[in-house]
Amino acid sequence: MTDLIRCEWAGSDPLYVAYHDTEWGVPVHDDRRLFEMLCLEGAQAGLAWITILRKRDHYRAAFDNFDPAIVAGYGSDQIAALLADPGIVRNRLKVNAFIQNARAFLAVQAEFGSFDAYIWRFVGGAPIINQWRSLREVPAQTSEAATMSKDLKRRGFTFVGPTICYAFMQACGLVNDHVVDCFCHARQ
Repeated sequence: MTDLIRCEWAGSDPLYVAYHDTEWGVPVHDDRRLFEMLCLEGAQAGLAWITILRKRDHYRAAFDNFDPAIVAGYGSDQIAALLADPGIVRNRLKVNAFIQNARAFLAVQAEFGSFDAYIWRFVGGAPIINQWRSLREVPAQTSEAATMSKDLKRRGFTFVGPTICYAFMQACGLVNDHVVDCFCHARQ
């Protein structure tokens, strides 16, 4: 595996390399996984993704494996426990965003039948396959991400700005932003 060409952001950290090789850019159609990634991308705001990736297992435990029906019902006791939990980023706005987003997520599921059906509409139901030659070419946001952000905010989601939405799109395979030389680019 060391001879494979990867996107340079994957670096050499084994956790990052495994995430790059097996998850990032792979199309996700599971609602619970989409909810998890939307939450974690929001939690990452202002931080390095590796920080969140290292805490991901603890986030899963702390937030009931990202079951939106459970998270939507969190009250003050759960919030207080989360804000005291060193295994997650203890930011009140981000913790509250998970709860608010769970409620909005459930409303989207009720309206569209699934979050998957809703979110993939922003890319016409299929991944956008980009042809970047270097990391410098990859944008921080796109018009599709801006449209997604605006609609999510209208529906009550928070921590879903265009840059966060684009990172979510990349992570969940709505776009393939692996550089063309990366062995993962062709797996679509």
